[in-house]
Amino acid sequence: MYDFAVVGVGPAGARFARRAAEAGYDVLALEKGTVGTPLACSGHVSTDIWEYVPDEARDHLFQNRIYGADFHVGGPNSKAYPFYKQTEVSNVIDRVELDRTLADCAREAGADVREGHTVTAIEELDDRVELTVSVAGESGTVSFDAKMVAGCDGPTSRVRRSLDLPEPSETLHGVLAFDPEPDHGDFVDVHLTVPRFFAWRIPRGDAGVEYGLAAPPGAEVNEMFDALTDTYDVETEHFCSGAIPIGPPARTTTRRAFLVGDAAAQTKPFTGGGILYGMTAADIAAETIDPDDPESLSEYESAWRDELSTEIRLGHLVRKCYSFPEWLQHVGLRSLSGEIGVHMDKPSSFFSREHLKKLF
Repeated sequence: MYDFAVVGVGPAGARFARRAAEAGYDVLALEKGTVGTPLACSGHVSTDIWEYVPDEARDHLFQNRIYGADFHVGGPNSKAYPFYKQTEVSNVIDRVELDRTLADCAREAGADVREGHTVTAIEELDDRVELTVSVAGESGTVSFDAKMVAGCDGPTSRVRRSLDLPEPSETLHGVLAFDPEPDHGDFVDVHLTVPRFFAWRIPRGDAGVEYGLAAPPGAEVNEMFDALTDTYDVETEHFCSGAIPIGPPARTTTRRAFLVGDAAAQTKPFTGGGILYGMTAADIAAETIDPDDPESLSEYESAWRDELSTEIRLGHLVRKCYSFPEWLQHVGLRSLSGEIGVHMDKPSSFFSREHLKKLF
């Protein structure tokens, strides 16, 4: 009997497994494939990421530093509205290696991390949760028991659906691919030309350039992505595709289960990024949840919303600007562009003394 079974070993799952193991709990963490693959997420993150990995990991994770973004209401040749800082705004990292590093941290803390283990069924009982698991290369299934289960298994979470927890408010379709040509530029490009979301270009230093785009279901995302790379006149490789959950469901816990990360749509509505929000929620879960006390799950539910709900709510407001009429987008970008004092993960920082001083 494990204290916690963690389903999914992405950033949120690995972080929770590590923190729970460090607290002395017996933790089983199951990843259906190989940790870090398939890639379905950008490697553009705030510099806060370094608080979550060992100092020595920086050398093999770091790819490029970013000082700002050029916003466009059109293609690459359209007018750019720069937003920037004198110091680093963000970094570009090796996204696959991030997952592997975080999983290694969980192992070193004592968590039992197993790859090639796909959870096929979950049954929540009064005193435990039973997981049925298929193991890569083996016939039949195996079972594991845990006092609680952490659903960290992404936008289409099997844990969420198996236990009839509500779905996120919305799911976008995101795609990205890479041009291997090195680019050490220190600004990203953001294109507000996608219905209800945006497209991006991120220089990754010696690792090349990342191109990406996200849009609501029903939009011809692949065609729009081809149009984006055509306008940049590049050939891309390593095409990736995935779902991006936006808007946390009304409830993320049951009696013996809880959701963390993309499974709970703990993401930024204005970019779709969820690495830092998910790991923040993972830390909260490890601090508040006692596997022997199901009532403690209500503390997690309240605590993570207290920490993230304001940023998520303001993030929704930022995202609404993406769908303004083109003339209004030009007016807004022209009036706000320049040096900023904003943190890329915290829309609330728009109202900070530092940013208001820059703005006015």
